[in-house]
Amino acid sequence: MSEKSISVSYGRYVLALLLGVNLLNYIDRQVIYAIFPLIKDDLHISDAKLGFLGSAFMICYMVSAPLLGWMGDRMSRVRLASYGLAVWSLATAGAGFATGYGALVTARTVVGFGEASFGTVAPGLLADYFPKERHGRVLSYLYLAIPVGSAIGYLLGGVIGRTMGWHAAFLAVGIPGLLLVAPLNVLREPRRMCDAGSKVNYFSQSWKGYAPLLSRSFLTNTMAMAAMTFALGGLAQWVPTFLYRIHNLDLARANALFGGVTVLAGISGTLAGGWLGDRLQKKSRKGYLTVSGWGFLIGTPITVHAINTSSFSGCMTAIFFAEFFLFLNTGPLNTVIVAITKPTVRAMAFAANIFVIHALGDAVSPTILGWLSDLWGLRKALLVTPVAILIAAFLCFLCMRFIEKDTAHERAEP
Repeated sequence: MSEKSISVSYGRYVLALLLGVNLLNYIDRQVIYAIFPLIKDDLHISDAKLGFLGSAFMICYMVSAPLLGWMGDRMSRVRLASYGLAVWSLATAGAGFATGYGALVTARTVVGFGEASFGTVAPGLLADYFPKERHGRVLSYLYLAIPVGSAIGYLLGGVIGRTMGWHAAFLAVGIPGLLLVAPLNVLREPRRMCDAGSKVNYFSQSWKGYAPLLSRSFLTNTMAMAAMTFALGGLAQWVPTFLYRIHNLDLARANALFGGVTVLAGISGTLAGGWLGDRLQKKSRKGYLTVSGWGFLIGTPITVHAINTSSFSGCMTAIFFAEFFLFLNTGPLNTVIVAITKPTVRAMAFAANIFVIHALGDAVSPTILGWLSDLWGLRKALLVTPVAILIAAFLCFLCMRFIEKDTAHERAEP
């Protein structure tokens, strides 16, 4: 099915379906953190074992991504995504039947494998249903699932966990995914097209085809995303505690306020970044990077102010605007990956990106910030995050030096 044969209504249907699946992706990923205290009390485990439940997911998610990306470049992306949805939904629901710690760790590990199979192919798959000039906005819609799905996961986990227990919370969020497996599995797979419009034989893709993943544009773009993930991951973990310790909020209220601010800033920032990126990209191949670079640059001093101010209202206002400018990059930087890679290697490109940004980002930042907090205090420790944001801005502007040459090279090759 060529790009020209895809109707507007069908493209919108695909976008809605993939957005729905991605929402479940982040709901199932985050729900466990809302019921941590319930799991700890019921299973009588240490904080270290409790934390490993999150690490088990992330380790499997990162490690399996390259293999699944390789598979995604050689088989039907629609089927791989649907299989992944089935696996992580069954694993999430299965956690609801776990009677011991080992079973729960196993279930969360399998969730990581299933979500990686979707995460590696979904962006490139969705891009093939829409013309290039709309890629920024379309991928921004897909990544609305990050703030919205995460917030829903916290909300459902907290409400259901308190009223019905943590087992019920896993069952409630896991089962709905099974209802979307069939609709996802029967989507019409779009052709992976070269820029010249010819159909590609992606089943015969050789390892030499992955050379673009070593390009300066891909590497600097990915490192910018890793720096951003480091900052956002650390802030997501520690800001509620920061509000509790520094501004004397009740912990439940701190979580609710921060979650609400994150949803509003995430939705508005993500949509604005996709729209603005597409507009600037029409004028220059640097458009997406321009939006992200300036978003990071503007967000840096605002983040510093949010951490340093003694005013609670000033802190929350600054957190909103800081997150708004950080979320501007979500669509644009993912769209850069689409722009600098051929359809035959995009699954592996996103797989490699997933591995790097999490390995160097939110897999380590909460622990590093906690260690620094023990040494310096939480406020000073959190000031590491605007440094990471500033590094992300620098890498975006550096990537602008390479992007035109690399995208021209990709278009010139057969």
